[in-house]
Amino acid sequence: MNKLQEDIIKIKGNKIFLNPFLYSRKFDEKTHRWLKEIGQLKYSQIIGNRKRFYQELDWSYLSDDEKIIKDSTIEFFLKTLEIIKIFHPNLNKEEILEVERKLIICKKFAFEKWVKKYMKIKSKLSLQKERKMKRQTFINKWREWFSMKETKKAFLPFFVIINISLLIGWYAGISKNSCNPYFESSFIKKYNHYG
Repeated sequence: MNKLQEDIIKIKGNKIFLNPFLYSRKFDEKTHRWLKEIGQLKYSQIIGNRKRFYQELDWSYLSDDEKIIKDSTIEFFLKTLEIIKIFHPNLNKEEILEVERKLIICKKFAFEKWVKKYMKIKSKLSLQKERKMKRQTFINKWREWFSMKETKKAFLPFFVIINISLLIGWYAGISKNSCNPYFESSFIKKYNHYG
């Protein structure tokens, strides 16, 4: 219950959800994708809002990875505010500012955590896709190479020689075993041992 209270702010008796996913039942697929996918807003818009959501940060000291996470979190803040405005169109500027302050205080850590998790999943899926494409390209190149007339012509004598060698080896092995006195004597010894 305490967790849910962090996700709600009451203004004029209206419950406003700070967690945008609590509105998701009313989303269409396009809105759901827009909210979840990072990189939907202009980069200039995100940079312009850095001080708004991260007043305490000196961005020059952050690594590139940290900047990406913070910028993605800012995007998530902006999208959340947009959704709140859509579902609560009667809020005035002061009330929107109140919602924004509550968002920054209560949801910054949760939003960053969600962004990190999303980016990790996206990176993993991207790596799997890349590996699959490399594997497919490798297989396609070999198929293409084997299907070439020149390759078939070059390998035909090679396969014929291997098959003839196998046949000769098999025939020589069978004929050698059937005429081998050791083979027969060892069989007789074994038979006498059990008899």
